[in-house]
Order: sequence, then structure tokens, then C-alpha cells
Amino acid sequence: MDAARLKQSWSLVAAHGDQVPLYFYSTLFLAHPETRQMFPTNMAGQRDRLVAALGHVVSHVDQVDQLVGFLRDLGADHRKFAVRAEHYPAVGEALLATLRHFCGEAWTDELAADWTAAYGLVAQVMTDGAQAAESQSPPWWVAEVLSHEQRTFDVAVLTVRPQYLLPFRPGQSIGVSHPAVRSWRYYSPANAPRSDGTVELHVRAAPGGVVSSRLVYGCAAGDQIHLASPVGERLTLWQAGSSDLLLLAAGTGWAPVKALVEQVAAEGSGRRVDLYVGARSRTEFYDSEAIDKLAATHPWLRVSYVAGSDPQRPGEMVRLADRVLADGDWRSRHVYVCGSDEMVGDSVAALTAAGYQPGQLHHEGFGKHWYGPSWRTVAEGTEVIR
Repeated sequence: MDAARLKQSWSLVAAHGDQVPLYFYSTLFLAHPETRQMFPTNMAGQRDRLVAALGHVVSHVDQVDQLVGFLRDLGADHRKFAVRAEHYPAVGEALLATLRHFCGEAWTDELAADWTAAYGLVAQVMTDGAQAAESQSPPWWVAEVLSHEQRTFDVAVLTVRPQYLLPFRPGQSIGVSHPAVRSWRYYSPANAPRSDGTVELHVRAAPGGVVSSRLVYGCAAGDQIHLASPVGERLTLWQAGSSDLLLLAAGTGWAPVKALVEQVAAEGSGRRVDLYVGARSRTEFYDSEAIDKLAATHPWLRVSYVAGSDPQRPGEMVRLADRVLADGDWRSRHVYVCGSDEMVGDSVAALTAAGYQPGQLHHEGFGKHWYGPSWRTVAEGTEVIR
């Protein structure tokens, strides 16, 4: 398997842009129509993920140790899509047909052998990962919706109870799906693990988001949803040791931060924690009652609300990071930033410019919120065969 030859051929294929995944999925579904039911109705986002996934695998094909761990985890996760070992040959067949089509005259017997070997490695490692995971966790958990609270027009807070314990750490994300849709979205629980096993989810309905819209507008107490194994380490507290914390949260980015505050309370470590909660306007502080209760209960927690717009100052916008930097020098603390990509990007840039070091700034990777945090960082999309 010639890594350089694989990378060169992939660059030729990737240059064709959206035509590549369109050709691949058309080939797959025509030759194996039974695979269509494994995919969402709207394939727009899925096409981007395929190209990103292949690009990641090819770029790391000469770093097998790093790639194997990634693929084993990916194979284990794909169990929630009902992917089985017998599906991999169909995908490999469609992939080789796609590569041959777009390589054109550059396609050779040697290149075909390289890609066959590369895909064989991917399929085998993912299959092994799925089989190993069978003894550790189910493909997904069925959970009952115990309560559904519509906090704003587009934000709902759900409390759900899995049929049996779903282990996770504060700051991780878990997959969430509704039986009526064939898509998954990752959300961070808004609580530290509870003795009763319940999980609190904060969901904002995204434009065109089939999962989020269903959870916000089409879900009620008594319904059942599906949950998948937790992923991600970037927002967990182990990286901060015993340091004091500065927490920045905006919108539903408050959810993982709330879980971190609950963890600090449970561990009784004596950390000092300063929490800044931002929103576009004062009416969007959808969980202020819980925030105020936490602040009143724990003297080590100080809370500041930052509204981006002030009716008294029309046209003037306040950025969360600017308020934080104006309030003090926090460079002795570990900083956790949670919110939209725009908010996180602006905040990290402002803090870095002010002298904060990368090792003390913790946030999820940037990119579309289609997968968990560690996956967004490692590769901008990793679903190989979903």
C-alpha cells in the first residue's frame, strides 16, 4: 500500500467537490437499495461528512497507530446506525467505483490495489471495534422523557431516564435521536451523574435540524428517545487538575458548564469558580432560576450575566470575552468556553490575544455540531459509512 500514491489520487478525486459524494451514494443505493434506510432522508450534511472522513483517513494512512484507535472508536459508534459487518463490502464496492470514475486515466491496477488494501484495513478495524464494544455497552439506550419544559420559543429542557444506567463524565456529549428520524445529534448533559440515572438535556431548535426540532416541538413527557455512548474529553475537568476555574457559557452552551459546576460541588475541592453567562438579550437567559440557585447555595461560585444587547443602549453590543477581560486578570485559572462556534472562536481569540495560554483554554473543536467534541477536533467529520 503506497501512502503517497493514495494521497495523490485522493487530491485528484477531492477536487471534484460535491460530485464525489453524490456519485458515491447514488452508486451505493442503486447497487444496494437496502442500505438507503440506514441514512437520513436529507443527505446534504451526510455528503460533507463522507468527503471529510475519507480525507482524514487518507491523510493519516501512514500513521497507522493513530488511525487504528480512531477507527476502532468509530466502528463501535456506528453500531447505533445498525451497521453490520456485511455492509462493509457494499460500501467498499461503491467507494472503488467512485474513485475509479473521478481518477479517470490516472486509475491503474496498482492504485486499485492500494485503495482495496486501505479500505480493507478501515473495514477490519471498524468491525473489530464494533465487536469489542458489544461486551461493554449497547448500540444505544432507550430513554423515557420524564419532563419537557419549553423555556423559550426555540429552547426546551428535557429530563430523560435511560432504561438502565448510561455512564458519562461532566463535559462529555451523548448521542441523541428520536425514533421518528434517522439522524443523531450530540448534546452535553446539563448535570453531573445522578443516583437515579436521569439526564437533563438543553436543546435549541436549529434551522433545518430534524433531531433538535423534534425534541423541542414534537416531544412530550412519556415519549421515548434513543441515547448513544458518551464521547469527548476536551471539556472534562481532569485537564484542570485542582485549579480554580473561569467558565464562559452562552446559549445552550450553559448545559455542559452546569454539569461542571455540579461536579465541583460534588467533589468538595474548594475551587473558586467564576461563571459568566451570556445571551443576546436578557429574555434569553432561559435557565436563570437554576443558575441563581447554584450561586446562592455555593459560596465559592460567583455568577455574572452578560446580555449582548441593552435596550438602554441601542446598537451597542457587548461581547462576553470583553466583559470577562475587563473584570480582571484570570490567567492563573483554567478557562472553559462553551457556546456557538462564533462565540467560542471570538472568546478564544480574545483570551489568546490577552496572554492566555492554549493549555489553559478548554473548548470543543470548531465545526458543524453533527458529532461529539473529540471527533469535531480530530477530524472535521468522520462518519465513514453512515
